Amino acid sequence: MALQIGILVFPGVQQLDLTGPYEVFATLPDAKVHLLWKDRAPLASATGLVLSPTMTFGECPALDVLCVPGGGGVNALLEDAMVLDFLRSQAKQARYVTSVCTGSLVLGAAGLLKGRRATTHWFSHDFLERFGAIPVHGRVVRDGNLITAGGVTAGIDFGLAVVAELVGKAQAEAIQLGLEYAPEPPFNAGTPEQAPPAVLAAVKDRLGATRKAREAIIAGLTAA
Repeated sequence: MALQIGILVFPGVQQLDLTGPYEVFATLPDAKVHLLWKDRAPLASATGLVLSPTMTFGECPALDVLCVPGGGGVNALLEDAMVLDFLRSQAKQARYVTSVCTGSLVLGAAGLLKGRRATTHWFSHDFLERFGAIPVHGRVVRDGNLITAGGVTAGIDFGLAVVAELVGKAQAEAIQLGLEYAPEPPFNAGTPEQAPPAVLAAVKDRLGATRKAREAIIAGLTAA
């Protein structure tokens, strides 16, 4: 029976959060990968790439893997009752409940991180504890059937890790080789600890407005 893998797609999604693991999952034999949203109308990612949902929430079967990517559009999802109810419903039966980047915050808003080890993008990592999660720094963090990934590019590592859980290490390695995934970044600036101070400050400034809005939303959601 085909594996059913569902990835949430939404306005303002960070496309690489989605397309990285999608590429890995779609390479699996006997797997069906669905892009899930409220309707099938095309929508724009955070960087303008237009994506088309392939299935609505109402059409979605019970999933083996439920995945929530991140991006600036996450802010709206934190208070979206329809999205949160859908995630809670699917999480009850999914083999794996997963996220990439700030998608973990949406899982948190749905109440799915309480008492669980989880990670997210470095600039939102401090929000995890507000949802009752146990924050962990890592590219891919597993706690039972919960698998969360760090920021953006970690989605490929995450996809391979999930494939290994589903069908074994050999198949995951075959997909890795087929993708020639052997990263050698040209600069040593991929984490806050590695980046030059001026670069870190510039990125924080660029992402600051989204973070400020997110902080206000999360404060309201998690107020005692």
